[in-house]
Amino acid sequence: MIVRTFQASAAAGVLAALLLPAGAMAQQVDIGAPAPPPTAPEAPAANDTKKPATEAPAAAPTPARYRPNHLAHPRDTSPGSQIGDTQSAAPPGLFGDWRNSRTWLGARGVDVSARYASETAYNPTGGRRQAITETGQFDMGAKIDMGKLVGLEGGTLQATLTWRRGDNLSDVAGLGTLQQVQEVYGRGQTVRVTELWYEQKLGDAVEVKLGRTNPGSDFAVFSCHFQNLTFCGAQPGNLVGDYWQNWPVGQWGARLHVDVRRGVYVQAGVYEVNPLNLKNNFFVARWHGATGVLIPFEAGWTHGGDGGHVGSYKVGGWYTTANGTDVYRDINRRPIAITGLAPLEHSGRYGGYVSVQQQITGTSKDGKSLDGLGVFANFTQTDRATAVTDNQAVVGMFYKGLATWLPGDVLGVAFGRTNVNGRAADTDRLTPGKPVRDAEYAAELYYSVTPLPWLELQPNVQWIHHPGGVRSADEVVVLGLKGAITL
Repeated sequence: MIVRTFQASAAAGVLAALLLPAGAMAQQVDIGAPAPPPTAPEAPAANDTKKPATEAPAAAPTPARYRPNHLAHPRDTSPGSQIGDTQSAAPPGLFGDWRNSRTWLGARGVDVSARYASETAYNPTGGRRQAITETGQFDMGAKIDMGKLVGLEGGTLQATLTWRRGDNLSDVAGLGTLQQVQEVYGRGQTVRVTELWYEQKLGDAVEVKLGRTNPGSDFAVFSCHFQNLTFCGAQPGNLVGDYWQNWPVGQWGARLHVDVRRGVYVQAGVYEVNPLNLKNNFFVARWHGATGVLIPFEAGWTHGGDGGHVGSYKVGGWYTTANGTDVYRDINRRPIAITGLAPLEHSGRYGGYVSVQQQITGTSKDGKSLDGLGVFANFTQTDRATAVTDNQAVVGMFYKGLATWLPGDVLGVAFGRTNVNGRAADTDRLTPGKPVRDAEYAAELYYSVTPLPWLELQPNVQWIHHPGGVRSADEVVVLGLKGAITL
């Protein structure tokens, strides 16, 4: 473990040195997603995924001289602590100004941060056996304001390294769930370059972004405060993760964002689909192996500000040119379960989504909720020809300020349903001895506190009904603890 930690730190140092001019050393690198800016304790939000902003301000505001620049169009209005969102940037933390290095770098447009997020889980009931596991993510990042650094106004450069480690309770205890109970696990327990992208504003209404990124950072954006994957990140990645690859996977991609009028935007993007990105070894980028492209598009409306209740409303969809295999029919268009032949190939796949977040009570400032109740609802539908899990629906709420004497307290509750495609269920019926799958239901309750600006603790309890979509399977209860330390 010591060796791998050294490798992650060394790789980050090399990358940072390449990105900064001579003399701008002594940095580690801004962890998380490109959308929301680092702001400490707030109130909130696969398979693998990042925003209009409503997160609450830090318990101890970051000094202006090295406060990260806000991207023009953050698109997640979940009121929640950045520390616990494993798919967004964390605030400065334990070591504060790093012996004045953050101030020095910030004056030159370079914002740096690092964090370790941990998720522990234990299943008192359900699964093949009882077990306890811990898994986590260490990430380091740098966000560079190119206007301050080299005079290129409206330009932003983001570099992020991530290292995932640990064990997954869903596998160790044999829970058989469709969605992981520790969202931070997965996509290879390895060091990787998650982000290396450049974004440029063109006038007041247009932004262009390109480089190593992922679709969940810009489309169907949702934060990752819950520990169950059902309620974490861009929802399409939870269903079709073979080609929509969320955080921490990096893909070659580009996005065009246009503000139509105040609060209303449209955007479209294109991302490489490359199975080699999922290999469990360190690399900066893959230059071959692509099987197609993913083309997402989205329209949205965000509103609210000082004295108003903030909210965001998004509708979008996607099409991919990457081939997919049919879940029911073989190459002769007969049931696979009967013939045993190779499945029918489809030349394209598609889907759509809707996402709503709205603050109901409380106050807001500068487009961010400070306290009160917020609600959300997400729904995604994929094509039924190729997706085993074809839709997911989630509703939930966040309440910040339940106990005013506890710093950064957030109560989160969510309910979700992940559906197994009826055509995949038909294949189950034709397969001797295989249970017929239907839908998996999940719920999570958590309470998060931030006793120190750099520390967040979040106990939670999860309940999974019909794990794996199998009605005869025993219900699963998971007791969890999510924690995060920012450095």
